[in-house]
Amino acid sequence: MPEVDGEAPVDAVSVAEQAFDHLLASAHMAAAFDLPRLIWESAAMLGAADAQAYLADLQQNTLVPFVESRRSGSDLSVEPLGIDATVAGRAYQLVEVLSQPTTNGATRVWLPLIDGTERLGVLAVSLDEVQVGGLEGLLGSRLRRLAALFAELLVTKTAYSDTIVRLRRRAEMGLAAELQWSLLPPLSFAGGGVTVAGALEPAYEVAGDTLDYAVDIGHACAAVFDGMGHGLNSSQLATVAVAAYRNARRSGFGLLATTTAVHDALLSAFGGAAFTTGALVDLDTETGVLSWVNAGHPHPLLLRDNRLVKSLICPPVPPLGLRLPKGARRSEVSVCQERLEPGDQVLIYTDGVTEARSPDGEFFGEQRLADLLTRNLAAGLPVPETMRRVVRALLEHQQAQLNDDATLLLLEWRADRSSILP
Repeated sequence: MPEVDGEAPVDAVSVAEQAFDHLLASAHMAAAFDLPRLIWESAAMLGAADAQAYLADLQQNTLVPFVESRRSGSDLSVEPLGIDATVAGRAYQLVEVLSQPTTNGATRVWLPLIDGTERLGVLAVSLDEVQVGGLEGLLGSRLRRLAALFAELLVTKTAYSDTIVRLRRRAEMGLAAELQWSLLPPLSFAGGGVTVAGALEPAYEVAGDTLDYAVDIGHACAAVFDGMGHGLNSSQLATVAVAAYRNARRSGFGLLATTTAVHDALLSAFGGAAFTTGALVDLDTETGVLSWVNAGHPHPLLLRDNRLVKSLICPPVPPLGLRLPKGARRSEVSVCQERLEPGDQVLIYTDGVTEARSPDGEFFGEQRLADLLTRNLAAGLPVPETMRRVVRALLEHQQAQLNDDATLLLLEWRADRSSILP
């Protein structure tokens, strides 16, 4: 057969193009529940058998099979897979392509499904002995491209259906949490010289805690809020806080004016009867100068070279939305600054993290939190995986029974704008 640039036979190139064209063309009119069939067909056109997607559940404990109902009788195993106990889970954790032999002599290959740095799950395909040798070459490249394209389709189709959302849930979600999750940005992002990773627990009951961020030219803005109370009222409070934060931020307000806008919005909506603490930050991604405001919130932590450098202390102002006693005056908001070094990380968290108690009354604590972060980052783990492991440790400390919402947001300044992916 004739070669194309000495790389592959013409018909092989043609088949590969047909596989990608088939997925793209079919996806235009496909619903979310059609995606398992489309990835099966497209992978088969590349010569890969038994293509199966597994999506991470909401708490990132399990990889849940995404199976088309018409294929439920297939011989392919569709059992959920533990993220902490399987090769598939390790591929997800490390964002690496991994493989393992199967009992029928084939090789099962696990490819991470990633949208940017947001880990969605893994794609599994089976290859025979001859094909395995191509994993380091053209076949491997094509399979990674297929996984990347499929990940983009997962994100796109999620917006139009409940299929994928329901699949990722492993427990019933409360109404307050439903409201909160519908408001959240993606919990992992990298670009513009920064990396962001967030986490919220208890995932199915979270109410008053929330976070938000935006990365634009020259700046990365982020905020964590901890609303008073629990349940739906607390969730409504957090919703107004984030809406006011976004409105002020998108209107071009500075940090001081944005903080004031959030306070005024909460005061208007709740009449001073409800309030939220908050930490609002603005990072100049060109210079590394971090500006922040503390409204009755725990001080953010600064991490450098895999160690805790210090708490970022700024004179706090009263919680946002709180009406002060008659005659009392609200102190002027202080905006503090710190110049970061490339690679520095800033952790914003709520008191539900450090004040989580074990059954014998031991606090989780700031030092334990910092140690977990630095140890996992020093091991070379991706930032989102580090955050996942910190949350796992937090839940284990309190035997999965958190008495308060616990939220974390890690902001890393890279300066060189290089990718964090392998």
